[in-house]
Amino acid sequence: MKNVQFMEIEGRSFGYLALLGILGAIILVALGAWYVMEHHGHYVTGMNNAVVWGTPHIFAIFLIVAASGALNVASISSVFNKTAYKPLARLSGLLAIALLAGGLMILVLDLGRPDRLIIAMTYYNFKSIFAWNIILYNGFFVIVAVYLWMMMQQSMNKYSKPVGVAAFLWRLILTTGTGSIFGFLVARQGYDAAIMAPLFIAMSFSFGLAIFLLVLMAAYKWTGRPLGDALFRRLKNLLGVFVAGVLYFVLAYHLTNLYATEHHGIEAFILRDGGIYPQLFWIGQIVIGSLLPLLLFYHPSTGKNRTLVGLGALLVIIGGFIQLYVLIIGGQAYPLEIFPGKEVIESSFFDGQVAHYAPSIWEVLLGLGGMAVALIMVALAVKILRFMPTSLADEDVDPHHSA
Repeated sequence: MKNVQFMEIEGRSFGYLALLGILGAIILVALGAWYVMEHHGHYVTGMNNAVVWGTPHIFAIFLIVAASGALNVASISSVFNKTAYKPLARLSGLLAIALLAGGLMILVLDLGRPDRLIIAMTYYNFKSIFAWNIILYNGFFVIVAVYLWMMMQQSMNKYSKPVGVAAFLWRLILTTGTGSIFGFLVARQGYDAAIMAPLFIAMSFSFGLAIFLLVLMAAYKWTGRPLGDALFRRLKNLLGVFVAGVLYFVLAYHLTNLYATEHHGIEAFILRDGGIYPQLFWIGQIVIGSLLPLLLFYHPSTGKNRTLVGLGALLVIIGGFIQLYVLIIGGQAYPLEIFPGKEVIESSFFDGQVAHYAPSIWEVLLGLGGMAVALIMVALAVKILRFMPTSLADEDVDPHHSA
């Protein structure tokens, strides 16, 4: 790799200012949505006593999981010593921090009483996976920030590899913790599975790299900086592998559940009888979010077209949201088995009934606000600090490149 030069973007164009304006407007609308929910209570949302994790949680968990995966490019350069990815490491770390901040903003505002976060941060119940996640999220901010410092200050570059290894291990633990929130929930038939942790890790790789690829394409196109075909092809192929990995874990999850008689009910609900949820699973998650992107990435004609590859990355993101919706909302909508193996003769608490959930506009707006916060952080940071190389042309970043 040649001596890559990093430079701030100029950030004076109409397009850049318009982008900041649009993202800022989305954030303001999201704050308005939060105010409505805080003022009127969760009554105005689609959530209820059965479905307590709604659309804001879908956005938040997606961003938190993607944050871990966005760091993947930096990890490949530092931990696995792949020099072609090294120029991308700073942007990778920045995007990871921004995505996590956006996701946590949604969670904090969805609490209804954001000030209650102080209690969560000062009183720990270590039997709860949520208490561990407070430590994991804060630790992620600190480690990735130090990692960026090691990469961006020349005199500290020698420490970037050990800190990169620490960041790599921490993000694996973080995503394991997020997946374990669901894996440890034995009361829900759709969650109670040890495979949730590796599934979430695979999802983080896929979602994070899809966002990274789109941000990279947009940033270099809008600033007129070169982005080489060889590097772009590496990222595209890697994303395809991650999408296939998620598909494998989803297949293993459902085959395992289908083997166990106790899970036949939830499997029939998600795969066949659950109304909107089977449609979302087969059309949204499997076809749109997995098979179609793989076709776009690996078909000899579409795989060389950047627009279509970008479309594939966008479909991965859309499919990721749908996957989390089916997993989280569908898992709650399926009736709880309060007394396993027993028949409830009479109940006034809707036992045995499928819960209804329809997302409200306030929930969607709050979720979009979290995404806007992540993107505006990246947009402002690349103007202030040197996160982006002036060139990602193949001859500048790939030592094995031959013109």
